[in-house]
Amino acid sequence: MHTRTDRRFVALAALALAGTLAAAPAATAQLERVADPDWTLPRTPDGQPDLQGMWGNKTLTPMERPADVEGRAFLTDEEIARINQQRVIDEQARDEAPAQRYQAGGNVGGYGSYWLDAGDTVLSTGQTSLIVDPPDGRAPIKQWALDAKAYNLAHNGDHYRHMSVWDRCVSRGVPGSMLPAGYNNAYRIVQTPDHVAIQHEMIHDVRIIPLADQPFIDSDIRQWMGDSRAHWDGDTLVVESRNFHNRGWIASSGAGRRLKGIPTSKALEVVERFRRVSEDTIIWTVTIDDANVYDRPWTISMPLTEDPDYVIYEYACHEGNWAVRNALSGQRAVDARTAAATNEQ
Repeated sequence: MHTRTDRRFVALAALALAGTLAAAPAATAQLERVADPDWTLPRTPDGQPDLQGMWGNKTLTPMERPADVEGRAFLTDEEIARINQQRVIDEQARDEAPAQRYQAGGNVGGYGSYWLDAGDTVLSTGQTSLIVDPPDGRAPIKQWALDAKAYNLAHNGDHYRHMSVWDRCVSRGVPGSMLPAGYNNAYRIVQTPDHVAIQHEMIHDVRIIPLADQPFIDSDIRQWMGDSRAHWDGDTLVVESRNFHNRGWIASSGAGRRLKGIPTSKALEVVERFRRVSEDTIIWTVTIDDANVYDRPWTISMPLTEDPDYVIYEYACHEGNWAVRNALSGQRAVDARTAAATNEQ
């Protein structure tokens, strides 16, 4: 028996396919720099496309398309070389003057490039943004969601509920757990005949996704990362997720730019597609549909690059759970100092 939500997923999948077909020239251009026409797709013993391994997606490419490349979905080879070289120059300058980070009121964390691992290059595809649909490369966010984000930012030190769920070490959600950040941009994929597991380095989340035609959990059960089911569409792994609650953010890292802090709602539905196109590249595409938060569904697409020598260490986050308490108590000290200064005037 198919429910109304099942039909919504069929409609969403059809919409994603329609968007893919409409953007076929762009999709072709995305693949030109990374697909290997002479490569043979490896398969698991049970015949599935083999996606297993350690994959990463650190990058300089922004989430949304910058104004200086407005109307252009891809960079030229010359622009790619220039941006990558400028990154080298900027990081060298940063590492030569770390003391500036210790100035009063400054951020004393991550003062050198050696503390971070956000990437040194733009995407190998040459995309101007991670968002590929809408065509302008910008998320169609409703104004109330932007206002909610601004409110939380303004009240970040007032209560833990206004803080990022990443800062609180809870979860980065879906698709947030797959989005680039300043470090820990690694994902381990493991397959069995009836499940796919994705280990996310950040927050040490692991998604164990059934590869089966079985119903989703009851809609009354809501989770940080939703409930997921997977199936194969030809050689592409499709992962459908629903049953999210409304306490998460769609993106929690600064790399999300305008998306960081945008809330999710119970209407959120996510469709991810994993397509391996060469020995060292998977194209990961995700369509986000949340009619409460966005004016229309929208899509991110980017390559995941194999890094077999990468080592995932324990992600302890803030040990003993002191960081949130310290941050809030620090804000109370700032408030008291501000109030004292005001009373003296």
